Amino acid sequence: MLVLLAVLLTAALAACGGGSKSDGGSGGGSPQHSGSSSGNTSGGSSGSSDSGSKAPEPVTLRMAWWGSQPRHDYTLQVIEMYQQKYPHVKIEPEYANFDDYWKKLAPQAAANDLPDIIQMDISYLSQYGGNGQLEDLTPYLGTIINVDHISENAISGGMLGDKLYGFNIGVNTIQFQYDPELLKKLGVDKLDDNWTWDDYYALASRAKEAGLYFDSGLRPEVFFGYYLRTKGQHLYSPDGTSLGYDDDRLFIDFFAPLAKLVEDGDTPTPDVKAQVKGLEDDFLVKGQQVGIWQWTNQFVGLQQVANRPLEMHHMPGPNRKQGLYLKPSMYFSITKNSKHKEEAAKFIDFWVNDIEANKLIKGDRGVPVNSQVIEAVKPTLDPALIKVFDYVAWAQENSSPMDPPDPPGAAEIIALFKEVTEAMDFGKLSAEDAAKRFREEANAILAKNK
Repeated sequence: MLVLLAVLLTAALAACGGGSKSDGGSGGGSPQHSGSSSGNTSGGSSGSSDSGSKAPEPVTLRMAWWGSQPRHDYTLQVIEMYQQKYPHVKIEPEYANFDDYWKKLAPQAAANDLPDIIQMDISYLSQYGGNGQLEDLTPYLGTIINVDHISENAISGGMLGDKLYGFNIGVNTIQFQYDPELLKKLGVDKLDDNWTWDDYYALASRAKEAGLYFDSGLRPEVFFGYYLRTKGQHLYSPDGTSLGYDDDRLFIDFFAPLAKLVEDGDTPTPDVKAQVKGLEDDFLVKGQQVGIWQWTNQFVGLQQVANRPLEMHHMPGPNRKQGLYLKPSMYFSITKNSKHKEEAAKFIDFWVNDIEANKLIKGDRGVPVNSQVIEAVKPTLDPALIKVFDYVAWAQENSSPMDPPDPPGAAEIIALFKEVTEAMDFGKLSAEDAAKRFREEANAILAKNK
């Protein structure tokens, strides 16, 4: 009996040991099952009857962006395309114009209830990323977000320190966009490729004589930033704790002539500009203004609404190449409170890498960052978009590296710029006093980053 029990025990132990070798298979212990399962990294072998054959769990993502109605329309089309390809995903859109967008986002951030995917601007990246409200996207690169045809420079534009808080979804640069027929009313057939700021002031005066505005002013934080770069200076210090320039003469030299244009009636006053509620109201669209200073990705929308041929031109110099830079037109960020970060990353991958999707997007959010997408989409574009793509390609060879993303507090700096420039335009504040006030209040805002 003892011998028999010993034999039975030995056999039982051997059987247990044999079973452990086939734990990757689906009910069999043969070498063939064991080998096929160990080589499968997707979660189950092809012969499995459980997890490998299950449909994905339903997922709902909230996605927020800002823009005009045409942007809303095609974004909804891209979302629909994505949902058809991935039926288990439902994307709920939330959109508004630029100003209202940030007003909506702020209370959502305070309540830890941000949408899963948010369109992010360079002026707010540090604020939201620095407050721990955005996910670091680095782990998703090369795993979920394919970056094989996206340059490191394009990706790094969304970095804060060693964290990637925004994925660049398009590239653009600043320029002057104008109506060539209205320019001819000034007695000028073509703008000089090497024009200067003095040339611009003179043209603004000639436009008034022709019963036109030449332009409606320059957004201060963007174009003063460009001007500073042409002087070897920067708007913000490298650590974001103060302004990046020391001499207030730079502020005075840039803004005093602009205020003089308003005083002389060459540029509309702030109360007149406030009447422009959208592109349809723009002075250029109405044929009352020669041109506008803005980003390349805004060119096509402007021409569509104006419904006539427009042209684009370089920024004034000297030292244009030193001042000009390529900028992420905007980012997609994944919020920290999202419960579906991987699914959100998959949508970003689709947005930047899917050719058919980009035939709908058409560079509205900047020239695509994927080089293969550019090659595939460009032949399908209308002439205005081809101009944008070609101009950005030119700018790549005629610009300098971008400054770091704006520091926390940049939104307050933008509001401060608006206050002091309007005060100058209304003649309530001299350029000298404005420079002093701006320095004191901007440095107080930025000092909070220490």
